[in-house]
Amino acid sequence: MTRFVSRILTAIAITAPLAMTAHAQTTAPAEAADGETQARTASGERHVVYLPPMLAELFGPGTGGAAPAQPATSGDAPSTNGDVSDGGTGPAASPPTTAGAGALARPVAPQRAISGVFVPDEVLVTLDGDADVAAAVAAQFGLELRSARASGLLGRTIARLGIPDGRPVAFVLAQLEGDGRLADRVPNHVFQLQQAAAVVNYAFERIALDAGSVSGENVSVAVIDTALEEAHPALAGRIGSMFDALPDMAVKDREHGTSISGLIAGGGPFRGMAPGVRLLHARAFEGGISSTNVLLSALDWAVEEGAQIVNMSFVGPENPLFSSACRNAMARGVVLVAAAGNNGPGAPFGYPAAYDGVIAVTATDVHDRVMGKANRGRYIDLSAPGVNVVAPIPGGMDVVTGTSFAAAVVSGAIANLIHAGGDAAPETLSELLRTTAVDLGDPGRDEDFGDGLLNARAAMEKRVAD
Repeated sequence: MTRFVSRILTAIAITAPLAMTAHAQTTAPAEAADGETQARTASGERHVVYLPPMLAELFGPGTGGAAPAQPATSGDAPSTNGDVSDGGTGPAASPPTTAGAGALARPVAPQRAISGVFVPDEVLVTLDGDADVAAAVAAQFGLELRSARASGLLGRTIARLGIPDGRPVAFVLAQLEGDGRLADRVPNHVFQLQQAAAVVNYAFERIALDAGSVSGENVSVAVIDTALEEAHPALAGRIGSMFDALPDMAVKDREHGTSISGLIAGGGPFRGMAPGVRLLHARAFEGGISSTNVLLSALDWAVEEGAQIVNMSFVGPENPLFSSACRNAMARGVVLVAAAGNNGPGAPFGYPAAYDGVIAVTATDVHDRVMGKANRGRYIDLSAPGVNVVAPIPGGMDVVTGTSFAAAVVSGAIANLIHAGGDAAPETLSELLRTTAVDLGDPGRDEDFGDGLLNARAAMEKRVAD
């Protein structure tokens, strides 16, 4: 059998140039279920060799033929792919097997369905070695090492590997499954900021927080978001440290990050929930989207900088690496607050909000009604004002709507609780907020409001009493 296969492979090597066919695939922008447009990019032409059915069965799944090409991206620009079972953009077909050093790399595990939007020509892996080991893995599997760095939260090197030849992400993950040098193999999922639309801020009154006594002094709060307008009167002099997780991408968007940071730490003409905090700001979004790799870098930085609270006003699919990083951050005593999502009652759970221990916040209006476009689910923990709240924007102030802004309100309120002293463990603060919340909707915890509306006064009184 071995001699037979060897002869056939030799014949293919001789005749392959005669069998090449050029294919190109362009995928137009598609409308997501929540009404938001998800980006698609066009792929270039490439040459493929169709294997005879018997050899296709020996060296890859399916019955031969080439998989549709996927677009390639440069750097860490968050181009996206759709939610498809084979990780690609078209019908499942047998992808070409590609490997370095003359070896054929074939899947050793079945391809798995990939949920959520992800960068279509990249995978993320973790390993115990350094960049040289990552480069060796990339070379063996016909991949490109695009970045590698040590992650303090994951305790390993995280490497971003590019797929230069159009293999579907699910196929490459299956190929990597049998490599013992790798600890994790995941898609580079895409996350989206959660801003839905669109002067006294009614949030103070609704959560029973005294605007005249708020502080948060000596508490470090990190915001992972877009860039912000550093010179905005509400933020000038209030930023303790900054980090750019997208150093090779031009800054164009400063609106969302300015609003989130202002709601938490704003001062001067605009009063934030905790104007005395030390604000740590990580730019990780451009054009409203980011990727797992970028977010991991930002979260690593925030924890190393000493953040006690990290505000994450964005939503994406569940990702094992980001889940591990969030869990390890909380194990170090960091409180994580996240937006529940603006994708509607029928949407899937939004992450990182749905990770255990992360405080998931939904948005309510001035009448304590849940925002119509807010996600629902058993993972919702708290409600807070997030519909038509006043917030800083570049060049001034405006009303904003979304679970993003409700999360910022909760982050600011927690900063005041930590400032007051006492146990600052994430689970302690989460329990305090849960037991003092004002019940809304159906009696008890529900999938619309969680445990209810944040009650900063009751939480503070209970903390002081304890």
